[in-house]
Amino acid sequence: MSKTEEREILEGIKSGDEVVIKAFYQKNLGYIRGYILQNSGNEADVEDVFQDALVLIYQKLTANSLEVTASIHTYFYAVCKNMWRNRLRKNNKMITKEIVPEHEDAWQEDRIEDFEQQDREHVYRKHFVRLNDTCKKVLGLVFEGKNMKEISSITGYSEGYTRKKKFECKKSLIEMIEKDPIYQELKTNSEN
Repeated sequence: MSKTEEREILEGIKSGDEVVIKAFYQKNLGYIRGYILQNSGNEADVEDVFQDALVLIYQKLTANSLEVTASIHTYFYAVCKNMWRNRLRKNNKMITKEIVPEHEDAWQEDRIEDFEQQDREHVYRKHFVRLNDTCKKVLGLVFEGKNMKEISSITGYSEGYTRKKKFECKKSLIEMIEKDPIYQELKTNSEN
Protein backbone atom coordinates (compact mmCIF):
# COMPACT_ATOMS: atom_id res chain seq x y z
CA MET A 1 0.00 0.00 0.00
CA SER A 2 1.36 3.42 -0.93
CA LYS A 3 1.96 6.26 1.51
CA THR A 4 -0.78 8.22 -0.27
CA GLU A 5 -3.31 5.43 0.34
CA GLU A 6 -2.23 5.21 3.98
CA ARG A 7 -2.64 8.97 4.37
CA GLU A 8 -6.10 8.85 2.77
CA ILE A 9 -7.19 6.10 5.18
CA LEU A 10 -5.91 8.03 8.20
CA GLU A 11 -7.51 11.27 7.03
CA GLY A 12 -10.76 9.40 6.35
CA ILE A 13 -10.82 7.92 9.84
CA LYS A 14 -10.03 11.30 11.37
CA SER A 15 -12.77 13.09 9.42
CA GLY A 16 -15.32 10.29 9.89
CA ASP A 17 -15.57 9.50 6.17
CA GLU A 18 -18.06 6.62 6.06
CA VAL A 19 -16.75 5.23 2.76
CA VAL A 20 -13.17 5.05 4.05
CA ILE A 21 -14.20 3.63 7.42
CA LYS A 22 -16.42 0.99 5.80
CA ALA A 23 -13.62 -0.08 3.43
CA PHE A 24 -11.16 -0.18 6.36
CA TYR A 25 -13.64 -2.25 8.35
CA GLN A 26 -14.13 -4.75 5.53
CA LYS A 27 -10.41 -5.09 4.89
CA ASN A 28 -9.45 -5.66 8.54
CA LEU A 29 -12.41 -7.40 10.14
CA GLY A 30 -11.47 -10.88 8.92
CA TYR A 31 -8.04 -10.84 10.56
CA ILE A 32 -9.37 -9.44 13.81
CA ARG A 33 -12.31 -11.88 13.86
CA GLY A 34 -10.01 -14.84 13.18
CA TYR A 35 -7.65 -13.89 15.98
CA ILE A 36 -10.33 -13.23 18.60
CA LEU A 37 -12.54 -16.22 17.75
CA GLN A 38 -9.57 -18.59 17.92
CA ASN A 39 -8.58 -17.12 21.28
CA SER A 40 -11.67 -17.58 23.47
CA GLY A 41 -13.73 -14.77 21.96
CA ASN A 42 -17.12 -14.46 20.31
CA GLU A 43 -18.67 -12.18 17.66
CA ALA A 44 -19.63 -9.56 20.25
CA ASP A 45 -15.99 -9.46 21.42
CA VAL A 46 -14.86 -8.98 17.82
CA GLU A 47 -17.16 -5.98 17.38
CA ASP A 48 -16.18 -4.48 20.77
CA VAL A 49 -12.45 -4.77 20.22
CA PHE A 50 -12.68 -3.53 16.63
CA GLN A 51 -14.71 -0.48 17.68
CA ASP A 52 -12.49 0.25 20.70
CA ALA A 53 -9.36 0.06 18.54
CA LEU A 54 -10.90 2.32 15.91
CA VAL A 55 -11.85 4.85 18.59
CA LEU A 56 -8.32 4.74 20.01
CA ILE A 57 -6.84 5.41 16.57
CA TYR A 58 -9.34 8.23 16.02
CA GLN A 59 -8.37 9.78 19.38
CA LYS A 60 -4.68 9.54 18.54
CA LEU A 61 -5.30 11.12 15.13
CA THR A 62 -7.25 14.04 16.59
CA ALA A 63 -4.55 14.54 19.25
CA ASN A 64 -1.86 14.36 16.52
CA SER A 65 -0.08 11.66 18.52
CA LEU A 66 -0.37 8.74 16.11
CA GLU A 67 3.01 7.55 14.87
CA VAL A 68 2.67 4.56 12.59
CA THR A 69 5.97 2.86 11.73
CA ALA A 70 4.32 -0.08 9.95
CA SER A 71 1.28 -0.08 7.68
CA ILE A 72 -1.96 1.15 9.23
CA HIS A 73 -3.34 -2.38 8.88
CA THR A 74 -0.43 -3.86 10.85
CA TYR A 75 -0.75 -1.15 13.46
CA PHE A 76 -4.50 -1.70 13.77
CA TYR A 77 -4.01 -5.47 14.09
CA ALA A 78 -1.47 -4.88 16.88
CA VAL A 79 -3.83 -2.53 18.72
CA CYS A 80 -6.69 -5.06 18.52
CA LYS A 81 -4.40 -7.90 19.52
CA ASN A 82 -3.14 -5.99 22.57
CA MET A 83 -6.64 -5.00 23.61
CA TRP A 84 -7.82 -8.58 23.33
CA ARG A 85 -4.79 -9.94 25.21
CA ASN A 86 -5.38 -7.46 28.01
CA ARG A 87 -9.03 -8.49 28.29
CA LEU A 88 -8.05 -12.16 28.37
CA ARG A 89 -5.46 -11.50 31.06
CA LYS A 90 -8.06 -9.73 33.15
CA ASN A 91 -10.30 -12.77 32.82
CA ASN A 92 -7.38 -15.20 33.35
CA LYS A 93 -7.76 -16.83 29.95
CA MET A 94 -4.95 -18.06 27.74
CA ILE A 95 -4.08 -17.16 24.16
CA THR A 96 -4.06 -20.38 22.18
CA LYS A 97 -3.42 -19.36 18.60
CA GLU A 98 -1.58 -16.59 16.89
CA ILE A 99 -2.67 -15.40 13.45
CA VAL A 100 -0.47 -13.15 11.39
CA PRO A 101 -2.18 -11.27 8.57
CA GLU A 102 -1.08 -12.53 5.17
CA HIS A 103 -0.16 -9.06 3.99
CA GLU A 104 2.23 -8.67 6.97
CA ASP A 105 4.21 -11.89 7.11
CA ALA A 106 7.15 -10.36 8.97
CA TRP A 107 5.33 -9.55 12.22
CA GLN A 108 7.71 -8.86 15.10
CA GLU A 109 7.16 -8.60 18.85
CA ASP A 110 9.30 -5.46 19.06
CA ARG A 111 6.64 -3.66 17.01
CA ILE A 112 4.16 -4.34 19.81
CA GLU A 113 6.59 -2.78 22.26
CA ASP A 114 6.82 0.25 19.96
CA PHE A 115 3.04 0.54 19.96
CA GLU A 116 2.90 0.26 23.75
CA GLN A 117 5.55 2.99 24.07
CA GLN A 118 3.48 5.20 21.76
CA ASP A 119 0.43 4.49 23.93
CA ARG A 120 2.35 5.51 27.06
CA GLU A 121 3.46 8.75 25.38
CA HIS A 122 -0.11 9.39 24.22
CA VAL A 123 -1.48 8.97 27.77
CA TYR A 124 1.19 11.34 29.11
CA ARG A 125 0.53 14.00 26.42
CA LYS A 126 -3.25 13.70 26.78
CA HIS A 127 -3.06 14.55 30.48
CA PHE A 128 -0.18 17.03 30.25
CA VAL A 129 -2.28 19.30 28.00
CA ARG A 130 -5.08 19.19 30.62
CA LEU A 131 -2.82 20.80 33.24
CA ASN A 132 -3.19 24.52 33.93
CA ASP A 133 -0.81 26.89 32.15
CA THR A 134 1.43 27.34 35.19
CA CYS A 135 1.91 23.58 35.56
CA LYS A 136 2.58 23.13 31.84
CA LYS A 137 5.20 25.88 31.94
CA VAL A 138 6.94 24.66 35.12
CA LEU A 139 6.93 20.96 34.14
CA GLY A 140 7.91 21.79 30.56
CA LEU A 141 11.00 23.56 31.87
CA VAL A 142 11.74 20.68 34.27
CA PHE A 143 11.54 18.21 31.38
CA GLU A 144 13.90 20.42 29.38
CA GLY A 145 16.46 19.84 32.15
CA LYS A 146 16.34 23.30 33.71
CA ASN A 147 17.20 23.55 37.41
CA MET A 148 15.01 25.32 40.00
CA LYS A 149 17.05 28.53 39.84
CA GLU A 150 16.68 28.73 36.04
CA ILE A 151 12.97 27.93 36.22
CA SER A 152 12.32 30.59 38.86
CA SER A 153 14.26 33.11 36.79
CA ILE A 154 12.22 32.29 33.67
CA THR A 155 8.83 32.20 35.43
CA GLY A 156 9.44 35.02 37.89
CA TYR A 157 8.45 32.81 40.83
CA SER A 158 10.59 32.34 43.93
CA GLU A 159 12.61 29.12 44.10
CA GLY A 160 10.50 27.90 47.03
CA TYR A 161 7.26 28.51 45.13
CA THR A 162 8.73 26.85 42.01
CA ARG A 163 9.66 23.72 44.00
CA LYS A 164 6.19 23.60 45.54
CA LYS A 165 4.55 24.08 42.13
CA LYS A 166 6.73 21.39 40.54
CA PHE A 167 5.72 18.92 43.27
CA GLU A 168 2.00 19.80 43.04
CA CYS A 169 1.97 19.69 39.22
CA LYS A 170 3.80 16.35 39.02
CA LYS A 171 1.45 14.91 41.62
CA SER A 172 -1.58 16.15 39.69
CA LEU A 173 -0.24 14.78 36.38
CA ILE A 174 0.56 11.38 37.93
CA GLU A 175 -2.91 11.15 39.49
CA MET A 176 -4.60 11.89 36.14
CA ILE A 177 -2.44 9.37 34.31
CA GLU A 178 -3.02 6.63 36.90
CA LYS A 179 -6.80 7.03 36.55
CA ASP A 180 -6.65 6.61 32.76
CA PRO A 181 -7.98 3.19 31.59
CA ILE A 182 -5.34 3.03 28.85
CA TYR A 183 -2.62 3.47 31.50
CA GLN A 184 -4.20 0.68 33.54
CA GLU A 185 -4.15 -1.63 30.49
CA LEU A 186 -0.52 -0.75 29.75
CA LYS A 187 0.41 -1.33 33.40
CA THR A 188 -1.32 -4.73 33.38
CA ASN A 189 0.38 -5.57 30.09
CA SER A 190 3.85 -4.72 31.41
CA GLU A 191 3.32 -6.77 34.58
CA ASN A 192 2.52 -9.91 32.59
